[in-house]
Amino acid sequence: MTKKHYYFTALALYINYIVHGIGVVIISQNKAALGIQWNTNEAGVMTVVSMLGIGRLIAIVFSGYLSDKFGRKPFVLLGMASYILYFVGLIYAPNTTVAAILTVIAGIANSFLDSGTYPALMESFPKKAGTATVLIKAAVQIGQWILPFILILASAMKSYQLTFYIAAVALLVNAILIWKAPFPDQDLKEAEEAGEEVVEATTVFKAQPKMWLEGVAFVVYGFISQATFYTISQFISTYGVKAASMTEKSASLLLSTYSTGTLICVAFTALVGMKIRPVNLVLPYTFMSMLAIGMMYVMPSPTVMQIGAALVGFFAAGGVMQLGLTVMGEMFPAGKGTITSIFYTFGSIASFAVPYFGGRMSVKNVMLMDTVFAMIGFVIAIIVFIRYYQTVDTSK
Repeated sequence: MTKKHYYFTALALYINYIVHGIGVVIISQNKAALGIQWNTNEAGVMTVVSMLGIGRLIAIVFSGYLSDKFGRKPFVLLGMASYILYFVGLIYAPNTTVAAILTVIAGIANSFLDSGTYPALMESFPKKAGTATVLIKAAVQIGQWILPFILILASAMKSYQLTFYIAAVALLVNAILIWKAPFPDQDLKEAEEAGEEVVEATTVFKAQPKMWLEGVAFVVYGFISQATFYTISQFISTYGVKAASMTEKSASLLLSTYSTGTLICVAFTALVGMKIRPVNLVLPYTFMSMLAIGMMYVMPSPTVMQIGAALVGFFAAGGVMQLGLTVMGEMFPAGKGTITSIFYTFGSIASFAVPYFGGRMSVKNVMLMDTVFAMIGFVIAIIVFIRYYQTVDTSK
């Protein structure tokens, strides 16, 4: 089998996530205009936004298995088609009911993209899988950085719909590129059918990983890694005001500090991940997250909050979840789509559980809860680190 390069394929996949970054916030960034269009208030618009999570949870349960069965490219294209329907449909949605259905479809689209893209990148770059998957995080951030400029253009042209059209057209053009792009699983299947000798890059084991130990640990880590940084993103400003006696203006800037840490970590991890095994990053990242969150809980002050926000942004939200998935893919190489589904299903559960339970607790107890999450995450990271080197032959 002739070795192929998949850089073009990867670029097209990252473009999808730039548009996805726009898609997850496009409603909230146009809520005034959409509220008028749908004859509802801000609460009604935000209810529509919440449907993204429901759609994602519906599809992520089965999309990975189907990706393993039918291939990566069909699911990437299906996700793109669903997103195009979402962007164009919202322009003409007459009420919140139609908009909510379209937003559920967008959540499903996200699951389809994840189930096709993460395995495709891990299969395309088996020796640089950590870097390849972390760059998805960078692509999402780029999309959310670009969006304000598109909104300025749309405002100048007095057409908020322009933002939706630009996103839909970008996906349509990219779909043509994806259609023609090679995918490793497709190439492998064609080579086998042609009777060519196939050398498939896979993990070499000294001993087989145990699903009841490492498998369960990764599933829990999918929940914990999402919950750890999501709690901070949702509650850090309130915690800064109530626990650290910060002004509302200063506390609101904590999220910017957190986001800056995230962007720096994505760049750092993408570079370092090409030379260091992902498992060697998961452990220190999780440890530093635990220290930063514990520090904010034990001794909250404006200075500590600023430092803690940057550290959590870097170590908890800067790609450690993607690194965890990459390590899981190494230890359980068969069925990467299914693995992605399982991992992100529990991450999606965290996205619902954190605001639901956190909203019913005092903000001090919310930070305590997150400290406990971080501690559990560190224990899991230790287990995974030890078992990785007990089972994986790192000399190959």
